[in-house]
Amino acid sequence: MTLTVGNKAVYPSHGPCRINRIVSKVVDGKPTNFYHLLLLDDNAGELFVPVEKAHAIGVRLLLKRSEIPKLLLQLRKSTSGANNWKERAADNSKRFNSGSALDLAKVVGSLTKLRDTKSLTLSEARTLERARRLLVCEICEVMGETKGEVEEKIDKALYMGTPAADANKEK
Repeated sequence: MTLTVGNKAVYPSHGPCRINRIVSKVVDGKPTNFYHLLLLDDNAGELFVPVEKAHAIGVRLLLKRSEIPKLLLQLRKSTSGANNWKERAADNSKRFNSGSALDLAKVVGSLTKLRDTKSLTLSEARTLERARRLLVCEICEVMGETKGEVEEKIDKALYMGTPAADANKEK
């Protein structure tokens, strides 16, 4: 995978970014090239990632438009997480930091399913909110749709074929 200036990429746990430029800085006495990434979310922050470590860190190109249906399908297939909150937290942390959109979908799906049956811990609620925000942001960038449209698609995927969805149809 080659990243170039102007590409849109995803930095794990921060979401979609645009590669603004490549910057050379001296670190420990030797010149090092960094990608200067501009976050594409509402925070508009910036990150510097060593070019040689970008792949190992999990920086990847945005999903392709053709991959979005697979992502939404993953939300539909959400599985339940571990019964123990500690194990769930460890599993979700690994998925979150992998940088994979499918892993984020697993976090959103499993925590949404859990939230529908019992209260989430404060930490789990934050994790769900953050994972969902990152998914929404990436899908918005890929599809060119508004936040509201994407959130509606995600909700539809999460609740398709469930008793909650069937109850909403009857209204």
